[in-house]
Amino acid sequence: MTSDTLTGGCQCGAVRYRIDGQVEYPHLCHCRMCQKASGNYFLPLAFAPGDALTITRGEPGWFHSSDPVRRGFCANCGTPLFFDPVDSEGMSFTLGSLDDPAALPPEMNDGEASRVPFFHGLCSLTSKEVDRDDLSPVIDSSNHQHPDHDTSEWPEAAR
Repeated sequence: MTSDTLTGGCQCGAVRYRIDGQVEYPHLCHCRMCQKASGNYFLPLAFAPGDALTITRGEPGWFHSSDPVRRGFCANCGTPLFFDPVDSEGMSFTLGSLDDPAALPPEMNDGEASRVPFFHGLCSLTSKEVDRDDLSPVIDSSNHQHPDHDTSEWPEAAR
């Protein structure tokens, strides 16, 4: 797939990671466990083989969703980050937690038996832009979300 360095992490910045080397199998998993783990209709994942994935800040919390699989998440903000088959040589990561999620588009679907029946119609939904004029200044001045790049510390001292 790709051999570029990818970085990512959770929403609050407590857990950060880096991937160096090949990334495999970017996909959307529709299985019921992934739906529950993400709180969404599917979970976008890709696999980082071997020791390509390094956690560079913090330590994720772990939940064994089944005996052979544990799922890593930020225990501080709850962001789903990892899908770790414990007997595998490597670990999957959530594509939405990448600093640049568009850098690795999914190429396949998996777990389609549990795919929600309206999945194919999602792109045809009517779009609406939310008027953020009233909320934008408050959100912008109180944003606690980690930026989409590595930082030497977080929260930054200047915040």
